[in-house]
Amino acid sequence: METTITARHGEIPEALRTRVARLVERLARLATRPTAAHVTFDLEHQRATAELRLVAARGVVHVASAAAADHRTALDRVAAKLRRQLDKREIKPRRGAGRAGRSPRSA
Repeated sequence: METTITARHGEIPEALRTRVARLVERLARLATRPTAAHVTFDLEHQRATAELRLVAARGVVHVASAAAADHRTALDRVAAKLRRQLDKREIKPRRGAGRAGRSPRSA
């Protein structure tokens, strides 16, 4: 999977870049066949923002953005938002439960 990290109006330290790589790798495990990730950091008026775009199979794009006092906190908030999106999207229906929600053993 290809990961692109972009900074606007500032520089991103190497430690934050490695954190982004590990974070995207973990989030990619939750998506269906991810192909690319784009992380954009911005700094305007002493407010750091982060945006993460995760492109998955069949052109599905998951996007999350957040703002905070520093880039690391913004990245953590973005990761939490994107994880919630992936959890909602990637929930698989359980097999074996009846239409009324009973388990097969109780029948």
